[in-house]
Amino acid sequence: MKIVFHEKYKRVYTYDPASEAGRIENILEALKGYEFVQPEPAAEEDLLLVHTQSLIDSVKRDALVFEVASLAAGGAITAAQIALNEPAFGLIRPPGHHASRDFNGGFCFFNNMAIAITKLIQDKKVNKALIVDIDLHYGNGTYDIFSSNENIIFLNMVCQERQKYLAELKERLEKAKEYDIIGVSAGFDTYEKDWGRSLKTEDYNTIGSMIKKAAKSCHGRRFALLEGGYYIPHLGKYVKSFLQGLE
Repeated sequence: MKIVFHEKYKRVYTYDPASEAGRIENILEALKGYEFVQPEPAAEEDLLLVHTQSLIDSVKRDALVFEVASLAAGGAITAAQIALNEPAFGLIRPPGHHASRDFNGGFCFFNNMAIAITKLIQDKKVNKALIVDIDLHYGNGTYDIFSSNENIIFLNMVCQERQKYLAELKERLEKAKEYDIIGVSAGFDTYEKDWGRSLKTEDYNTIGSMIKKAAKSCHGRRFALLEGGYYIPHLGKYVKSFLQGLE
């Protein structure tokens, strides 16, 4: 398991919860001992794979946000490329699953997952992908980008009582067929002390294990990207639990 990370992800680039000071540091502390890989920023041509020029230009108006958001997209691409050979986790921010082709919001600027998956397809590394979104909030940007693409299976989980959640995820993963890689939009705001008030630390390990099992259908190719998760005191603990299951 490789962790994709850049020191610039620590920067407080806006005043939203995803950019809060200490959030990335808490996860880093928990992931000591893992191998880290430093990414490069996504090229503008990579951003244009899924976004309009007008959206990109709107993000450029804030130089700091554009720098970090481009680096997050680049981190997602790196994680996806690593996943062709071994599992990877993009410890990146800003998150991305609310960013669509021509609009963004919800603390997101560029859709990291969509860019990474589309880059793999363009480079003929994969043909079909399964995206599993476990964030508390609906991945509306990802849906908007891929809703008419028959090569992308988008599985968006809805927060509910923990046992029902896990049972539904298991069932939906078992029904998903024909994909070459799994990308997980890994939001942790479903945690019992976060906004979702549902899942326990060990549940994330179970989720990771389910993804690992499902990845047997695609030669073990799997990666995850950080989305939400705002209860900073425990954030690193349950991110690590998820990764232990995923690897």
